[in-house]
Amino acid sequence: MIGDPYLNYFALGVLLFVVVVLFYGIIAVHDIPHLIAKSRSHPHQDAIHAAGWVSLFTLHALWPFLWIWAMVYRPDSGWGIAAAPEVDARPSPHASELEDMRQRISHLESKAKSEARSSRETMGPEPNVNGEAATKTGGDQWTSY
Repeated sequence: MIGDPYLNYFALGVLLFVVVVLFYGIIAVHDIPHLIAKSRSHPHQDAIHAAGWVSLFTLHALWPFLWIWAMVYRPDSGWGIAAAPEVDARPSPHASELEDMRQRISHLESKAKSEARSSRETMGPEPNVNGEAATKTGGDQWTSY
């Protein structure tokens, strides 16, 4: 036997301790995305937890994607990166200008429609596809001669 038997047992104890710490350490590291998802109230936290266990058996290939998946969701803004803009209940200073422009546009549209209607009535019938004049025959029906 080489050396002191006490050192052999101490080395075996250290080896077992390192193996146990590594085993539980790997499991704890693979649980980080689930802990992040749980702290952020992620809607897919159960799926992230299950995929973390699957990642243990797929040589950790899924783990970086699980980290990203857990980090993307934020409770205050959802899936977006920036926080949602706050809606201001006060009218903007340009609201009166906008309303004025809308009224002017509706006035111009109604004026254009009335002018188009009056010009159609004064110009007479428009020719049809064959170049013949169309005449109005009672009601709203047009006939060609």
